[in-house]
Amino acid sequence: MRFPPSFLDDIKAMLPVSEVVRRRVKLTKSGREWKGLSPFNTEKTPSFFVNDQKMAWFDFSSGKNGNIFDFVMQTDGVSFPEAVERLAQDAGLPLPQLTREAEEQEKERASLYEVLDLAAAYFTAELAGRSGAKARAYLDQRSLSPETQSRFRLGYASGEKYALRDHLAAKDVPAQAIIEAGLLIHGEEIAVPYDRFRDRIMFPICDRSGRVIAFGGRALAKDVPAKYLNSPETSLFHKGAVLYNHHNARKAAHETGALVVVEGYVDVIAMAQAGFASAVAPLGTALTPDQCELLWKMAEEPILCFDGDKAGRKAAYRAIDMALPLLGPGRSLRFALLPEGQDPDDLIRAGGPGAMADSLSHALPLADLIWLRETEARAFATPESRASLERRLAEIAREIRDETLRRYYQADFKERLFKLFDRGGGRAYDRRQSTEGYGAKSPFRRWPERGGERSAAPRAAPIISSSLAKSPLLRPGKPSLPPREALILLLLLNHPGLIERWVEAIAEIEFSSPEASALRDALLDRAGAERLDRSYLRAAAEDAGFAVILQKLEGLAAHASHWYIKAEAAEADAEEVLKQALTLHHRARALHRELQLAELALGMEASEANLDRLIDIREQLLALGGTEAAVEGFGRLSGRPGGTL
Repeated sequence: MRFPPSFLDDIKAMLPVSEVVRRRVKLTKSGREWKGLSPFNTEKTPSFFVNDQKMAWFDFSSGKNGNIFDFVMQTDGVSFPEAVERLAQDAGLPLPQLTREAEEQEKERASLYEVLDLAAAYFTAELAGRSGAKARAYLDQRSLSPETQSRFRLGYASGEKYALRDHLAAKDVPAQAIIEAGLLIHGEEIAVPYDRFRDRIMFPICDRSGRVIAFGGRALAKDVPAKYLNSPETSLFHKGAVLYNHHNARKAAHETGALVVVEGYVDVIAMAQAGFASAVAPLGTALTPDQCELLWKMAEEPILCFDGDKAGRKAAYRAIDMALPLLGPGRSLRFALLPEGQDPDDLIRAGGPGAMADSLSHALPLADLIWLRETEARAFATPESRASLERRLAEIAREIRDETLRRYYQADFKERLFKLFDRGGGRAYDRRQSTEGYGAKSPFRRWPERGGERSAAPRAAPIISSSLAKSPLLRPGKPSLPPREALILLLLLNHPGLIERWVEAIAEIEFSSPEASALRDALLDRAGAERLDRSYLRAAAEDAGFAVILQKLEGLAAHASHWYIKAEAAEADAEEVLKQALTLHHRARALHRELQLAELALGMEASEANLDRLIDIREQLLALGGTEAAVEGFGRLSGRPGGTL
């Protein structure tokens, strides 16, 4: 009986080697492998090893090795077809029908691999040719070396409508095969099928064996509906069951024991170029259960590395909910939350591989991120709020199907609740201390160190420069409008031209003051207006109900000694101030987020390492607070002497 190679691959994907072998051999964990006594020879010292990542077993006492089919054949004494039938039943897969139609389908699958490989070669040649100049410039701008481009077989699809179709047709590839490979747009209303990918950087997507099964395309033009476009579902490609760079990451993950999941193609490639070879990515969608299973076959605790923004945090939380029912011993996740406004590619280009390694080394266990999600920015001052938290954590634990692991999560949550509410002392812990510094009542204010007492880190200073610290903008008694947020709003109100040029950066600011956030949104709504001058902007803001905050800002500006916030300052100087303010604001928010995580870690495990991490972050906050963000040539256009922010 002949079985299609794709069917055998499916069985191997469904059944880890260790799961099949342990029915005959008692296995124990040994690093990233399993070991046991040989089933073929009598021995006292284990010489039989199983490697799930390599989908293979090795018996050094007998010199035998192979895959799951070989193991069943040699231990049960059955033929290959019988071994396949048994394992297919274990995997829950029906045996393929031996029909002419099935044979034809298998031949079509084989031909599709050839078509897609021809397409990948064509795209690579286009990237190197005259038409690929713009694409090469983009890749160079992203700091992707020619060697890296070649390793990942990057390419370029020209803007011509029939370029790929005509190229493949010239190689005698039937139009139907090109359509089945997902490379042409077709339909009843389309008289002539045309290329799906046009004017895009092309990223070949491979299966676990390294064969091209689909493509992802990144648009170079700015006015296209989809920035990234993937191949449609085909007989070879099922988006939710594939990981980008899986074939390369498997070997690297086995060698290092580490696996990192990022969000996009370029992030994976940037990681690999920086030395993190075991990086993969889902294909533009949230992580799926099938993809999780692929991850756990490569590593027990993959690190999910998400962008440092709200969308990244939401993606992490979605991954939690998806993974909970699938968790078990040796099947969990860790989470690395990057600094705000940065993805892996940004972080590596800004801080080098060391910055990424540092973020990965502080990845949070899944239980920690669950706790953070359920408790951050919330107060538990009432019995009702505490009961609600306890109920929610109980519901989360019940999602874990593995009974043993579920019990441990329930015990872990109970311990965290005990610490949070300080039941032993009869006093509820006020989470506001977490963001305001360690007060006298904090249970972590001091930590013993070798016979003495070690003081916790000092309270972080506001993230401001020394010159602004003397301004009326920063005098106490104005808690509703933080100083740097007031500065940014004044710059925008007095220099409306900055709004359109910095609209995306302004929209991403996380204001702590609700009224500042609301005014920012109102200003952005006016971007693009025909008359966007200072008087129009203020009148529109007053009409929208912002008269009170405008009065506050005008009062601050009238008494401030800093000329660059005033309307008469040159817009070029104001823009330099805005850039510096945005940089410091983003950095401060990122550090405060890291501080919150560090405080949670110290609360859960009062270790020296966690305390050192917390102190380091608070020292960075203090250093940032004292930073003078010098602006070269500042005040030149306004006729003022050089200054600082």
